[in-house]
Amino acid sequence: MRLERYTRGNFAPVTEEITAFDLPVTGRIPADLDGRYLRIGPNPLGIEDASAHVWTLGEGMVHGVRLRDGRAEWYRNRWVRSASVADRLGEPRRGRPVDERFDFAPNVQVAGHGGRIYALIEGGLAPYELTPELDTIGPSDLGATPEGFSANAHTKFDHRTGELHSLAFRYGADFLQHIVFSPGGGVERVTAIPAPTLPYMHDFGLTENYVLIYTCPMVFDPQRLPTGVPFGWRPDLPTQVGVMPRAGGAVQWIDLPEGMVGHTLNAYEEAGTIVVDVAWHAGRFDLVDIGAGRPVLERWTLDLAAGKARTELLHDRPQDFPRLNGRFSGRPYRYGYSASTELYAAPSTVDADRPDEGFSNAILKHDLVAGTTETHEFGRDAAAGETVFVPSATAAGEDDGYNLLYVHNPERGAADLVILAAQDFAGEPLARVHLPARVPLGLHGNWIPEA
Repeated sequence: MRLERYTRGNFAPVTEEITAFDLPVTGRIPADLDGRYLRIGPNPLGIEDASAHVWTLGEGMVHGVRLRDGRAEWYRNRWVRSASVADRLGEPRRGRPVDERFDFAPNVQVAGHGGRIYALIEGGLAPYELTPELDTIGPSDLGATPEGFSANAHTKFDHRTGELHSLAFRYGADFLQHIVFSPGGGVERVTAIPAPTLPYMHDFGLTENYVLIYTCPMVFDPQRLPTGVPFGWRPDLPTQVGVMPRAGGAVQWIDLPEGMVGHTLNAYEEAGTIVVDVAWHAGRFDLVDIGAGRPVLERWTLDLAAGKARTELLHDRPQDFPRLNGRFSGRPYRYGYSASTELYAAPSTVDADRPDEGFSNAILKHDLVAGTTETHEFGRDAAAGETVFVPSATAAGEDDGYNLLYVHNPERGAADLVILAAQDFAGEPLARVHLPARVPLGLHGNWIPEA
């Protein structure tokens, strides 16, 4: 394994927190973009052994840009101040005390709900609340249940009800919890789901009437706790999708080929079946060398009456971080967006005999009705990550809006916030907001509107 790749090139962490105002822009920022584009990822405070570095264990850092009235008002990057981060930075701890065994600076997702902003992680580790300026308020009780669960990184927002859904697991527990939050952020209900094999569940699916639960041979292994990634692959265990009514009840399990879901693009009900589109890792998956996987876009059609799944390859280019217009989440839809995830080698600036590696530099737009895919290529050293779709203020169609993402600008040695018109996906960007610093390749983010 080449774990050194996660310490070099555009994976390498940044070492400073920066605040910059009135950012320069090439092009024109759409005037209806009023909010914050936020993205989080691992950014370790220090790396002791590059050859053994597990990228996902780096302390979380949030990068954000505030857009308003056609201007980029500010850029900020901030470490999430968990207790240990605050201690290492020589700062007072923030908020209430927490059990340090389950305390970590979240690094997987940053999202808004009920007028608040949260940095999220999984495994029962505490979410952290942030201010609109990305400073840490402290550990949050979002989704906290008496059993020690809390909101998982991949929550699902239901635009019809205003509810937020989470399928949460906790290290060592033999059950999951489906947690439903009210529009204001309070817990409406909690449903326990038996999970005797202790599977790893990074994401789930949600339709109008069902919760979709993914199990696979990646299971909790306490003997691996010293490695920081306490999961191992058990090929004797099945890969399945479970279908449970949103209100709770029995789970129907349907077998799938061996593999693991990276992320859900969308799921919806159609003609007595459930359609699920996912970034799919076929066969064995390794959480330590996470970038070595080659996920593809796959569709499952679940026939509940027959208890069977029909699988279909939608696109074979390696890709992950799938997103859609959130207004169509859980409903029939046409368009999905994802980031290409091939690894490439580029000449190292440190050692010519050891190439740096990073993800390839394209995002994809899938028309799932026409069966076509558009690509926006950014150039070899651009290091493009996840894109977020933001509907325009007067959206007349599903893809009437913008794609926002951070892209490395090799000419400046820093990142740009790129804004594309989704209906002119392969065309020139509407705007490039020039940030004063590099944004390392990271994980997930969201557009958090001001209203």
